[in-house]
Amino acid sequence: MVTGKQRAFLRKEGHTLKPVMQIGREGVSDSVIAAVDEALEKRELIKLSILENAMLDTRDTCDDIAKRLNAEPVQAIGNKFILYRKSRNEKNRRIELPKR
Repeated sequence: MVTGKQRAFLRKEGHTLKPVMQIGREGVSDSVIAAVDEALEKRELIKLSILENAMLDTRDTCDDIAKRLNAEPVQAIGNKFILYRKSRNEKNRRIELPKR
């Protein structure tokens, strides 16, 4: 669980990120979950976007994926959202969160 200060730090870091994946008409399938899981493991902080034809709610989709992958929802605005999960692999850890 991240604090408000840590979430603000992650929002700042994620602001300049480009979306690594788009969720389309098929919605949140097992292949999407696997790809997001792999991206989180390598990058820790990722931005995703939802295509308009997907007809998904951004906040609900963000929360669903975060829950399924044990990640933290950082921000959901418009059709984009940011997720964070500390990498299990030491060499992939790049983000140092502010202390609590």
